[in-house]
Amino acid sequence: MKILLVRVSSLGDVLHNLPMVADILRRHPGAAIDWVVEEGYVSLVRLNPHVRNVIPFALRRWRKSLTSKATRAEIAAFFRTLRAERYDYVFDTQGLLKTGIIMGAARLASGGRKVGLANGSEGSGYEAISRIFHTDSIKLDPRTHAVARGRLVAGAALGYPVDSAPDFGLPAPDLSNRPQWMPAAPYAVFFHATAREAKKWPAANWIATGLALAPMPVLLAWGSEGEKREAELIAAGVPNAVVLPKLSMDEAVTLARNAALAIGVDTGLTHIAAAFVRPTIELYCDSPKWKTEGNWSPRIVNLGEQGAPPSVPEVAAAAAQLMAAP
Repeated sequence: MKILLVRVSSLGDVLHNLPMVADILRRHPGAAIDWVVEEGYVSLVRLNPHVRNVIPFALRRWRKSLTSKATRAEIAAFFRTLRAERYDYVFDTQGLLKTGIIMGAARLASGGRKVGLANGSEGSGYEAISRIFHTDSIKLDPRTHAVARGRLVAGAALGYPVDSAPDFGLPAPDLSNRPQWMPAAPYAVFFHATAREAKKWPAANWIATGLALAPMPVLLAWGSEGEKREAELIAAGVPNAVVLPKLSMDEAVTLARNAALAIGVDTGLTHIAAAFVRPTIELYCDSPKWKTEGNWSPRIVNLGEQGAPPSVPEVAAAAAQLMAAP
């Protein structure tokens, strides 16, 4: 059986799609699974050794130069690669026009099926027009967890129940080749940054939490100049904190993969730490916890709720609990 997964973005959503791979292979051990994903997230998907081919999609970059001859050649090469294989199943678990077009362009083997979402979840950017590319549309409860959505779509199409904890297929921590910025001692990482202001936790709270963790090193990552300034503000109040250099996607994943403790708001890197089953505290300030909470391990603690951010004592208590666990 040959299967194509289409989930191109964003970081957290690509991550939450990974358990589909283990589910499919548990029921169909010989299946060959390929995946179309935005080029910036290729390295994340490649961490799962059971994905046969990763097909990079670069729409974010192509949009900036659509009239360029080189860009048009890249787009043509992408569609040639996409259409080089005939698939028994193509799954679009994103439900957008752009992912529907990718699904529409993919080739099917005789009797093959193109399976997607019949509806979006609450607050999602689902585009109903994507259904025109389906042979089968799977309806789900609008409050289905982000990890469960893709799993349930595949289970419905392939005829198996989704009755196990999600397996992201990610490797164990690896400290054999530490980057220069990674301390020798066990460290905490604060994923304080997120695009939406309302989802952030106040700097004063991060500072108080960092002080409670002393003397454990606290590493602060950032992705923009604004986020760097926020990290510097937190570090100014926490003697054991270090503002990291700007990290690549691979380095950011390494940071999450090897943390002794990860604390973060509802953002992709926090969810990556949870997927690696690192001791993780997820902070929900202005997004619904039901949608993305790490619910597959006691090493993950989810605090707060939409409109009800967690307090510093709650976070400090959860950190102490996780650090004391064997």
